[in-house]
Amino acid sequence: MAADLAARGYRVNLYNRTPEHIEAIRVRGGIELQFEEDQHVFGPLEVVSSNIEKVLDGVQLIMVVVPASAHTDIAQLCAPYLVDGQIVVLNPGRTGGALAFRKTLLDCGCTADVIIGEAETLLFASRALGPAEARIFRRKNTVPVAALPATRTNAMLEVLSEVYPQFVAAPNVLYTSLNNMGAVFHPVLALLNAGWIERTQGDFQFYMDGVTQSTAQMLEVIDRERVTVAAALGVRAQTALEWLAAAYSATGDNLYEAMHDNPGYRGIMAPRSLRHRYIFEDVPFSLVPIVELGRRFGVNVWAMDSMIRLACVIHRTDYYHRGRTLESMGLTGLSLGEITNLVNHGSIDSPRAEFEGSSSAKEEVIS
Repeated sequence: MAADLAARGYRVNLYNRTPEHIEAIRVRGGIELQFEEDQHVFGPLEVVSSNIEKVLDGVQLIMVVVPASAHTDIAQLCAPYLVDGQIVVLNPGRTGGALAFRKTLLDCGCTADVIIGEAETLLFASRALGPAEARIFRRKNTVPVAALPATRTNAMLEVLSEVYPQFVAAPNVLYTSLNNMGAVFHPVLALLNAGWIERTQGDFQFYMDGVTQSTAQMLEVIDRERVTVAAALGVRAQTALEWLAAAYSATGDNLYEAMHDNPGYRGIMAPRSLRHRYIFEDVPFSLVPIVELGRRFGVNVWAMDSMIRLACVIHRTDYYHRGRTLESMGLTGLSLGEITNLVNHGSIDSPRAEFEGSSSAKEEVIS
């Protein structure tokens, strides 16, 4: 994303907490970018640094493009340096990302009037090719985004749509979170292809070879549970079939056919090991919060639970303990009506109420 924006003429700063990870980019002054049609461009960057204060200084739009496992850390690092008028967008938020980011800022005492939003998914199907080189296989046709609260989505889109017109408004962050297709595709395919990944070090096409009739059937069960949890929260979520058609123009009578009809997935190789974000990100920060919401509102989520427990065994980790919970999203004990008020208006009480602890209308929206 940094290379793409820079190559199109925008002034871009790049942050990474580990200097060694961006040293090659700093030395080269930017990132080489390859597109699906083998076109090469260079994206020159203004600032490449592990000093987040320096990277955030003077910028309007902050695009957080990291695994969801880093969202809390990024919020804590940003909190002292955010200023009024900045926009923070999680690309993507996974499940409950904006809610968790907002709670972290509040816990850190951040009083800056910034907008926090989350995208439903990453705009690109892409991979890093080297320390200063990346490839975009395909851009999605549209990517829904929402601000927290939803009353600020239009203000966010006034800036976002200039740089990426593919971003379109979603009703609120429950829609972006519960239309999280990474929760469906990533962990299931990684876990059910675990033996093949370990045997070959990922030497197969993840979405082509890894999607068989049986693995696709499991994807469909997980997808039905996600849609059912969304319905319990008053959200009409897209099915995975609908999403593939909207994002990639890929169609079929079932997920097996639709995923194999998607040219954007061709050439994307499987993870080289099971220590991969498809498990350590998408299980605790995509599946766990959906299961938490499902159980809170009486939805049977046995298939998701089975995937989470399988991941716990393989990684010898309690992902229910480490994952994004109702508490970390600031939703503990809230009714459906209170959650709806929070995501739509910024208050659990009423559309006109301020955030808890706020003393002015300016402070009403911290996120």
